[in-house]
Amino acid sequence: MDNLYVIKLGSSTILKRPKIFGEIYNLVQRGNKVLLVAGGAEGIKQKYKQIGRKMPFLTLPNGDEVRYCSPEEMPIIRAAYHEIIIAKTVEALQAYNLQVFAQVGGDNEVVVGKKAKPLKVVNNDRTFIVRDSLFGKYTGSHNEFLNSVLATYDVVCLTPPIRDPEIGEYINIDADMLAAYLAVELDAHHLRFVTSTPGILQDINDGHSTIQDVYQGDEIPSIRGRMKQKVRAAHMAVERGVCDVYISGQHTLEGSGKTRFWDFPIDHSRSQFNLLNKAIRIPSVSKDEHELATYLLEATRYSSVSGSIDEAGNVVFRKGNGANRLLLLGHIDTVSYVWKAETDEEGITGRGVVDAKGSFVNFIHMLDEVEVPENGTLLVVGAVEEEVSSSKGAYYVRDHYPADAVIIGEPSGEDHLTLGYYGLYKMQITISRPQEHTTAKDSNSVIDELYHIVEEMRHRVREIDPSSQSSLINIKHRNHKGLLTVVGTLNFRISPDAGKEYSSKISLENLGENVTVQVLRATPGYACRRNEGLVKAFVRSFSKKGKSVRYIKKRGTSDMNTLATTWDGIPMVAYGPGDSSLDHTDQEYLHFQEVQTTRSILKEAITEWFRIQGEA
Repeated sequence: MDNLYVIKLGSSTILKRPKIFGEIYNLVQRGNKVLLVAGGAEGIKQKYKQIGRKMPFLTLPNGDEVRYCSPEEMPIIRAAYHEIIIAKTVEALQAYNLQVFAQVGGDNEVVVGKKAKPLKVVNNDRTFIVRDSLFGKYTGSHNEFLNSVLATYDVVCLTPPIRDPEIGEYINIDADMLAAYLAVELDAHHLRFVTSTPGILQDINDGHSTIQDVYQGDEIPSIRGRMKQKVRAAHMAVERGVCDVYISGQHTLEGSGKTRFWDFPIDHSRSQFNLLNKAIRIPSVSKDEHELATYLLEATRYSSVSGSIDEAGNVVFRKGNGANRLLLLGHIDTVSYVWKAETDEEGITGRGVVDAKGSFVNFIHMLDEVEVPENGTLLVVGAVEEEVSSSKGAYYVRDHYPADAVIIGEPSGEDHLTLGYYGLYKMQITISRPQEHTTAKDSNSVIDELYHIVEEMRHRVREIDPSSQSSLINIKHRNHKGLLTVVGTLNFRISPDAGKEYSSKISLENLGENVTVQVLRATPGYACRRNEGLVKAFVRSFSKKGKSVRYIKKRGTSDMNTLATTWDGIPMVAYGPGDSSLDHTDQEYLHFQEVQTTRSILKEAITEWFRIQGEA
């Protein structure tokens, strides 16, 4: 599920650190769904104390102690979750006016598992076999039900124990592993383990020794006790799923105490691609860009570079404060769906690596590699919501970050420079009328009528822009109490030759009394002239690499078009690694060699543009 966070909270956090629920509220306010997996150690301890019963433990041969969960103890454990953990969680979340669904995972067999084999334990230096311990492992969940309640409620809370349908008993399960399995099975984009320490510590006695990154194959000698299970769960999730994973604390999702897990080994010989490898592994489907923006802000620490996340959610970096302002505008969102990223010797595949994280990571590297002159400013912006009609990030850039020239981060391939894009004219056509018998004289279905209106609108737009292209991208039909309604979404790609005011020339009248047309977007096309200084800077950069520029104009739309709605006379081009024919497909692949070549050409072009501006 897009925008799904699975968050594991320990019971001490739930019972003693209520600020965590404010952080969960903030996640929901950003449009995310939250599956909360609650641990129970502290609540179980409280329950045993309430009833005056000693909590039984078993000692394993390796010296670890585990709670003994016999058939006699299981009702007490379940009661602790219901009466203490779930009750406190629901109360705390409802205080923020959040809609909450909460239950023990095994209730109604929502989460199921299998009882483990008999335990070998040690007591007084003697080894015994315990056969009635109700501990087990996860085998599955009722996905359809969970997706339904996640769609209905703001927060869904599950706890151990789960249910073993073969023996008809509840069985206990580690809550960290439960969270990891659910994150994988539900295709969650984010998995968080909230702990009492600021992530994993290199030195357990030093609260400032957080290990920032754990790579595939890393050994962590410092981990002890319960942290071992969190690390095991985190590794399993990144290996099997698509979610980004970190352990955070103290008792918080926010702050600097985070240890992130990566499913690739660190390769110091390819350190120049390290940021790209990480950025592609943090899902950022449109409207879920906050995690990637925050990570890039934390990871980009160059001298003389300032960074922030603006009100729209864009990540913004600035180097220099001179009058000559060059804007590098990329976007950090992707289309759905997200699949597991993979890195090989030649390159990397994953959602958004071509469109357009590869281009934006190149922009970030420019902050370190380019010397910005005293009279220059280099502004690097990773925009949100480029892949949806809102273009929220680009509109904010348009209105708040003026520039003298713009390089858009979109795939052009290393040998091409994109001079322009077609615009987007998007409309919603709605037809509503009473139902009639299909054999009635001159009967014409509402769907037939929709196709007729679509052809009429294509004719009207072609009269304004003969080069336009169109596609009917969505049709919805319903019959409600005898009223038939069909809604169609019609997209037009509008050439730059149509000008900025093309939409005012397209008539939406006289289409029929049952027909309404709503314009959802009217973005103009844009084309940069070849004699602009920005283009000349790229020509010289290509030449230094022994290449000739090949100019292209794309029939798609980018944030360049959004800027062009009000920016007049500002030269703009697009340049970045990758084959744009792979955009929005599940075949996105970026060659490291092309990333390096485009990075080198980009650096020289930026340097040359500042030189030209300085001479002017």
